[in-house]
Amino acid sequence: MKVEDNIFVAGHQGMVGASLVRRLNKEGFHNILTRSSAALDLRNQQKVDAFFAAERPDYVFLAAAKVGGIKANHVYQAEFLYDNLMIQCNVLKAAQQYGVKKLLFLGSSCIYPKYAAQPIQESSLLTGPLEESNQWYALAKISGIDLCKAYHQQYGCRFISVMPTNLYGPGDNYNLETSHVLPALLRKFHEARKYKLASVTLWGSGHPKREFMHVDDCADACLFLMENYEDTDIVNIGVGTDLSILSLAHKIKALVGYEGDIVFDASVPDGTPRKWLDVSKINGLGWKANISLSEGLASVYASCKNEDWW
Repeated sequence: MKVEDNIFVAGHQGMVGASLVRRLNKEGFHNILTRSSAALDLRNQQKVDAFFAAERPDYVFLAAAKVGGIKANHVYQAEFLYDNLMIQCNVLKAAQQYGVKKLLFLGSSCIYPKYAAQPIQESSLLTGPLEESNQWYALAKISGIDLCKAYHQQYGCRFISVMPTNLYGPGDNYNLETSHVLPALLRKFHEARKYKLASVTLWGSGHPKREFMHVDDCADACLFLMENYEDTDIVNIGVGTDLSILSLAHKIKALVGYEGDIVFDASVPDGTPRKWLDVSKINGLGWKANISLSEGLASVYASCKNEDWW
């Protein structure tokens, strides 16, 4: 990419999109195209077409998506499938039609089978059944991956797909109805300390293991791959280590300074037993994550603990 190129960051108000904009600005890219969902509904094909026709982006980071945790995926099944399919189809079609030089599609580690061998290699895709609690979102993302491949094979489009692990960082969602596990735990322990609650309830058993990466590491990896990767095969983005939800809870409990108990709600499903990505591919290309979980958590909590972040 050249500094004078027009770069469209779709989903710039989301956690990943905002981090991408920050990183692009830091690297000297200032022709960054952004639109709020109110100004440009990416589910609307006509509006997306008109935007690409008028702005002619050279590069696209497709970070826009409808996202949420286990509860949101269960309640809004149709929206998670429909909205994400429409966003992907419209942006990819317009990128092909208007000659975008290169596009990076952000997928998710939830595309992999529920019981995939650990750590999860990119080749595990479609080798087993999905986790039921987020299958609608996963199906949409898998379709996006295959659509990128189809445009590459049929039209020669330089579309690449990356699969980040669980992300956290500035701009995260702390709404307990729709948030992922890490921000939900930050909020729960913060409020429990603030209101002197006797206990904090964790969903499920606490045994599932997850990998967590700071969103700024993800943005760094995306820029690296946009500059250095051309293959249509997917690439995992992660830190290479994981921990149990219970261990994460204890980390956050200590960080927040909460002294009460941790209890479990076994009526809530655990989700996938383990999601730990094999990152040997991206490491072999020359990229590694730099922000440790302890460092990232401390930074996030320091920046938001005094804000009205819910």
